[in-house]
Amino acid sequence: MNYEQQGSGEPLILVPYLAADNACYAFQVADYAKHFTCISLDPRGAGETDKPDSAYTIELMADDVSGLMQALGVERAHISGLSLGGAIGMWVAAKYPQKVKSLSVHSGWARSDNFLNTLVESWKLLLKGTGSVPELIINGIFPWCFTPELYVTKPDYIESLAGFVRSRPAQPPEAFIHQTEAVMAHDVESQLSKIKAPTQITFGRHDQVTSTRFASALTAGISNSELFIFEDCCHAPIYENVPDFNQRTLEFLQRHSG
Repeated sequence: MNYEQQGSGEPLILVPYLAADNACYAFQVADYAKHFTCISLDPRGAGETDKPDSAYTIELMADDVSGLMQALGVERAHISGLSLGGAIGMWVAAKYPQKVKSLSVHSGWARSDNFLNTLVESWKLLLKGTGSVPELIINGIFPWCFTPELYVTKPDYIESLAGFVRSRPAQPPEAFIHQTEAVMAHDVESQLSKIKAPTQITFGRHDQVTSTRFASALTAGISNSELFIFEDCCHAPIYENVPDFNQRTLEFLQRHSG
């Protein structure tokens, strides 16, 4: 498993979202690394990590994270992830509670529903047309991640994010399909009560992919959890409102360090 490490302090493992590699949290690491040792990883099927041509599950991807921690000699860490990364984080915290000091679940969900799976199926169909995961992300997934207002008021910023996607190692289509199948089969609901770490749960108010329809299951299932809504954001507050996202999340992480 490939990873990048920056900063000093307690270990903070950053788990990417669908199709993304470790660089996806660049805007967060700039602030987080002032207080934590940031370990940003490439999950199974993305970046420079292995891409086995076999079925993936979110639980298996969580096992990968646990294995990386063991290989690095990290006994306990803060775990943070957005979307797929948050789903992986919940499985890590439920299956290996002794390894998780705090959990941050951004734009997450406990169990995939018909709307989410229909949307992901549409991305798979678009991929057949484009043949390119980066172009699918920019043209098919970006509009679900950012508000219309961001597109209208900051087109240059959207274009810079597109350039960033194109600059990273392209995910092979078959690896994207394996990751999406894991997303569609995701169901951690029965495991949530096993999560003992203090947990921050956040959503973007305008998100439809993993909207606040998933909030009650998460807050009810994870006993030591707190909820925050980014009112001006969609699915990706990590890019839509970087200062507010970093401030809110760093405050939580620092509150549960030491």
